[in-house]
Amino acid sequence: MPRLWPSVGDGLRAATKPARLLLVAKTAIAVGLAWTIAPHMPGVVDEYPYYAPLGALVSMYPTLMGSAKSSLQTVLGLAAGIGLASIIVLTVGPTWWSIPLVVGLGVLVSGTGWFGVGQEYVPMAALFVLIIGGQNADDYSLGYLSQMSVGVVIGLIVNLAIAPAPLTAQAAAQLESFRARLSSHLHDIGDAVTDSWPPERQQWADDAVSLAETSRSVRAALVEADESLRGNPRAWRRRPSTDDAHAQLEALDRISQQIRDISETIADTIWDRPGAIDLDPALPHPLSAACHAVADALAVDDRESPEAHRARGHAARAVRGLVEAVDETTRAAGRTMGPGVLAAMHLRRILILSRPRTGESPADAPETEEPRADERG
Repeated sequence: MPRLWPSVGDGLRAATKPARLLLVAKTAIAVGLAWTIAPHMPGVVDEYPYYAPLGALVSMYPTLMGSAKSSLQTVLGLAAGIGLASIIVLTVGPTWWSIPLVVGLGVLVSGTGWFGVGQEYVPMAALFVLIIGGQNADDYSLGYLSQMSVGVVIGLIVNLAIAPAPLTAQAAAQLESFRARLSSHLHDIGDAVTDSWPPERQQWADDAVSLAETSRSVRAALVEADESLRGNPRAWRRRPSTDDAHAQLEALDRISQQIRDISETIADTIWDRPGAIDLDPALPHPLSAACHAVADALAVDDRESPEAHRARGHAARAVRGLVEAVDETTRAAGRTMGPGVLAAMHLRRILILSRPRTGESPADAPETEEPRADERG
């Protein structure tokens, strides 16, 4: 059973991040302005001022495009719900059977996906018009939609005036965290194959399953970062690009798949699970050395730095040593199947994918990287 307090701590840290605190302040400002302006609206609209702060609230999103999209969807959802209620008002009127009917129709219409986040307002608006509006359904509908729209507009203005910072830095941090996690997992595999069998620790095998979820989280963060740039005045002068981050994530995602495959194959062998193939006694040490070396190369942030070149050169030699050991045991045993073969293939592929982008696809890149002349020795 997971512990409660760490999750509460993570939640509090997420809630008090600078970007979130800025959203809190802007929401409070927008709601206050909406409540101040709403009573001064002309006609019967001023009788329903409490809907303006609600409109301001629903319009506030972390990104400008998110705010604009959600606001439009909310207004459209309200209009659709009011339209459904108006049909009942003009025909049979609110009754014990017409109210449930129009709410049901609202739920049905909201399921079309046309209204996005505003879908819940379709049946809600219809219900409010029939029950709260009653005999004054026309005035109520006008006041409801108008004041919500006023609040939405105020929220959009506040969000534009105090534009949120682009979320590219947060996405980049998650990307590097994913890289570090992949490196750590490779280190765990390297430790496991030289540990006493079966190893006492098996968390590394369980953690392999969650790598795919981590990849999805990073991808979602990059998508949100892209959206935070759209229409954002703070990104107009110097528009940050996320192209390289997307390319890195694509490579890390493929590396994650390779690591998961190695992890599952080694785990099958260690715990003699179905599909297990014996690991030759001569392979654990070169396999461990290759895993650690590739993990070190993967962990370097700046892939163009001398440190990265040296790490990849060392990893290439370690992988070559594993390949030679696999070749030798294959000839001696007279069989090619085994976890050492698969691990060697995947580690070579990981090393290729960890190289900097040079215009060629990973499949075209050389399979090993020798250290440069000034880095040998």
